[in-house]
Amino acid sequence: MSLCSLPYGLTADGHEAHLYVLANSTGTTVAVTDLGACLVSVRVTDRDGSPLDVVLAHKGPHGYEHNPMGFGATVGRHANRIAGGSFELDGVDYQLTTNEGRNSLHSGPDLWFQRMWSVTDAADDHVTFELESPDGDQGFPGAVTARATYALSDDDRLTIHYEGLPSVRTIVSMTNHTYWNLNGHASGDVLNHTLSVAADGYLPTDDENIPLGHVAPVDGTVFDLREPVVLRDVLGALPRGFDHNFCLASEGTPAHVARLTSEESGIVLDVTTDAPGLQVYMAGWLDDMQGKDGASYGWFSGIALETQYWPDAIHHSDWPSPIFGPDRPYEQTTIFAFSVA
Repeated sequence: MSLCSLPYGLTADGHEAHLYVLANSTGTTVAVTDLGACLVSVRVTDRDGSPLDVVLAHKGPHGYEHNPMGFGATVGRHANRIAGGSFELDGVDYQLTTNEGRNSLHSGPDLWFQRMWSVTDAADDHVTFELESPDGDQGFPGAVTARATYALSDDDRLTIHYEGLPSVRTIVSMTNHTYWNLNGHASGDVLNHTLSVAADGYLPTDDENIPLGHVAPVDGTVFDLREPVVLRDVLGALPRGFDHNFCLASEGTPAHVARLTSEESGIVLDVTTDAPGLQVYMAGWLDDMQGKDGASYGWFSGIALETQYWPDAIHHSDWPSPIFGPDRPYEQTTIFAFSVA
């Protein structure tokens, strides 16, 4: 195992961004940057032993300063959507800074994944990034010390561990917004990939992608991914593909929740998490984004598998609660494990 730090370039305000590259004994490498604590590259070998970078990414730090599609992003304070950009907590109403019509998406527009993070711990097998989110940040109550640790093992497991230490009761739900393409990031779309998700229910949404308020069974629907489904086959019912939360049974207890497979490269990605939800987003709104290595990313060029609390959960008391505080710090762990079939 090894870790090296490389200059990545200057931000618009003169900060020097860095890449932190983890490497293991199999030749797998993982690159992350302190600009947004974003995942920039994961290079693994395919069934023929050739290295493939399976992560969509910008070509340099300027892309991460303005990262509207969330490439590789560490998302917080609250991932996904909050209806009306407001909520009530302990008898107090809070108005957030909205950035998707009247709603809040990923707590923007001053997104965590467009800010500089500090490195607080680094070793051969991991690196930890930290961000101080002050009281009132984006309208949220209380300060939060947020940490994201990326760790790589010799058995090709990328573990991301999130921590949030709030000063008062507030809402926290962090996730990673990497777009995966197991044929290689510049190979085109992921529609020949197969996906399975261990979920019996999902959250139907309205035309603003806000949950309707109930869990619907996946039985007999396009959302039944309990057996592997070819992604191309969902487009008849969902022309832009999935952008939906699947309701997991894993809150607090790590469980295998999803498998993404490319028959073309032979690469398999297994997802294990202790989060209660998985947002599957097929990049149906990604349109001619210019990426690294001269790549151009269009519709379905990648798929995001975002482990998190359910969107808009703060408005539904019977859903897994994203409320945390000094006596209940936030923690979440997700493992992306790579293999070849």
